[in-house]
Amino acid sequence: MSTSISSQSTGAGWRVWPWMLPVLAIIGLDQFTKTLATQLLSYGEAVAVNPYLNWTLLYNRGAAFSFLSDADGWQRWFFIGVSTVVSIVIVTWMVRLPRSAAWQQLSLALILAGAIGNLWDRLFLGHVVDFIQVHYNHYYWPAFNIADSAITLGAIGMIVDAVFFSRQSRH
Repeated sequence: MSTSISSQSTGAGWRVWPWMLPVLAIIGLDQFTKTLATQLLSYGEAVAVNPYLNWTLLYNRGAAFSFLSDADGWQRWFFIGVSTVVSIVIVTWMVRLPRSAAWQQLSLALILAGAIGNLWDRLFLGHVVDFIQVHYNHYYWPAFNIADSAITLGAIGMIVDAVFFSRQSRH
């Protein structure tokens, strides 16, 4: 019995490794695009791409939708701590998932990549670099980046998993 438990736990960690390549690729793309935006755009100046999309370099010292961005600087360390804990929890969660939970693994990998991409910015820059701005008429969505997009897609994937896939496995 102890042999099967140790072989299961050893094999479980290997289920996460295939997802680390896409995680690293998303982190790399996120950092590459943020570097390009920082080098090519002037802070706060919108560059129209089409009638609904601008490239606009902005720095976010807060969280989603600039939550706590006006705080006195403590929020940087708070969000670094939260991102670190969330990343550890996600990796632990991924290790414990069965092979059949590929959709959930993908969703968690996207969230992990986004969390690490923005964590990197907070650690080394003190703020998150945002540069994608979607708008319609005079309504503007808050600026975001590739990491934010990965987190959003991962969250949508988790909802899809909970609604469609998890329900099937319970019956």
